Amino acid sequence: MSASVSMPLGGVQVGSYDSYEQAQAAVDYLSDQKFAVENVTIIGSDLRQVERVTGRLTWGRVLAAGAAGGAWWGLFVGLLLGIFAARPGAWIGSILTGLLIGLLFGALFAAIGYSASRGRRDFTSTSAVVAGRYDLMCNPAHAEEARAHLARFSLRG
Repeated sequence: MSASVSMPLGGVQVGSYDSYEQAQAAVDYLSDQKFAVENVTIIGSDLRQVERVTGRLTWGRVLAAGAAGGAWWGLFVGLLLGIFAARPGAWIGSILTGLLIGLLFGALFAAIGYSASRGRRDFTSTSAVVAGRYDLMCNPAHAEEARAHLARFSLRG
């Protein structure tokens, strides 16, 4: 289905919901009713970016996070090198060496990155894009059937 001037992206509106979970549940209900859900589109409107501050960023947290990330990479490289070790017990040394080098380089690069920011962003956060509402759109040929199913869905509670 391609969008045209007469038919907006996704078709015609058959439902509107306050959360993505509600819209997802409506589409799941349509699927349970054997409705051809490939004719349905969920469109989020009134988009906002929400950034939730999760904590203060300190040198200790920066170095610990960098060391932990570096240690994982070092462990991975140590395991890869350990597979090809010539002596039977040498793989343990490869793993420990990779872990230690990864830990040190991870902490070093984290320190360089944090010092380059010069304190302009001394906090950690997570961000997400959320919509104010979610509209269910449907191909016009199937819209009435979808509306009938969604009316029963809304009566379910």
